[in-house]
Amino acid sequence: MEVRQGGVGSRAVSRPDPWIEEADDETTVKALSREEAEALRARQPAMSPWRVVAAQAVAGVAVAGLAWWLTRQASVFWSALYGAMAVVVPSGLMARGMTSRLTSLNPGVSAVSFMLWELVKLGLTVVLLVLAPRLVPDLSWPALLVALAIGVQMVWVALLWRGRSKNS
Repeated sequence: MEVRQGGVGSRAVSRPDPWIEEADDETTVKALSREEAEALRARQPAMSPWRVVAAQAVAGVAVAGLAWWLTRQASVFWSALYGAMAVVVPSGLMARGMTSRLTSLNPGVSAVSFMLWELVKLGLTVVLLVLAPRLVPDLSWPALLVALAIGVQMVWVALLWRGRSKNS
């Protein structure tokens, strides 16, 4: 089996896939040796969830600062900062839960743990958004939601950053 690599505006290069063996018109998956598995892991290291949480926090503070700079209103600044916090706190809690030793016992526990922590993260985010009008005086929903949306998108930015730095 051959893998075609290329993208928009580039020439497609055809080369055999070293991980797949062909046998009598059926494709079989080749088991990796210990050295091959370690080499694959070295080429594709796992990204720390704490890097994503840090990126969300930095983006949130930047959005809040930009909101204050554009409007010169403290309520807009605090609303944006609260919106960033509504992303960072639940993400940090999920990152803490997902990096505990208990979640890495086996793949089944890991999958259930991920779903549980994702549910906790979503629930806490909803609770923080419901409490926003009570906790932030003169709440500016647009500022809060812009900071929240940018914080959520930082997951994709961190993934793109990982892909770029890996290839650099």
